Amino acid sequence: MSGAPRTNTRDIARAAVRAELAEVAFGLFRQKGFESVTVNDLAAAAGVSRSTFLRYFGTKEDAVLSAFDAHGERIAAALRARPAAEGDWSALRSSMDVVVGPYHQDPEGALALARLVRETPALCARQLERQRTWHPLLEQALAERAGPSGASTLALSVKAAAALDCLNIAVDHWTASDGALDLVALLDGAFAALSP
Repeated sequence: MSGAPRTNTRDIARAAVRAELAEVAFGLFRQKGFESVTVNDLAAAAGVSRSTFLRYFGTKEDAVLSAFDAHGERIAAALRARPAAEGDWSALRSSMDVVVGPYHQDPEGALALARLVRETPALCARQLERQRTWHPLLEQALAERAGPSGASTLALSVKAAAALDCLNIAVDHWTASDGALDLVALLDGAFAALSP
């Protein structure tokens, strides 16, 4: 028997509804602006009650930021999968590719999402707050790579925070360029600026 958790049909259906509600919300925010849209507007646009919408998303910010929910875990998993002989900084840079992929798959949608988050103070603050929960995931992955004689907790914390800041700065520059600059090159440049 596999040790992987099983996904039941209820979880699959819930994830599908959640994704649909998020898509409707994002479309409405793009059309009318984040501040002018209420939870009632979102529920009406999605054809559900307010209470149903709030069962899936506690706030309208959550409806936007759900797009980033799995990023921390995905980066940490990619970091664990990097070759053991690779330096931490190079491994962190390579691990960021798992979250950069969607920017290439749907550049227009990714740019609209990045703009919405960066230009809406409430979303920007909540996004940074959520990213704080990614730090321990990356720190743990780095610690596992290093083994018992590895770097101090402080050093791991600094590396994790710096890597996430490099990602944020690269996305900020990409967004400011209206997607004209290459996000991978920006990310490479951000990491290179802090290379040992």
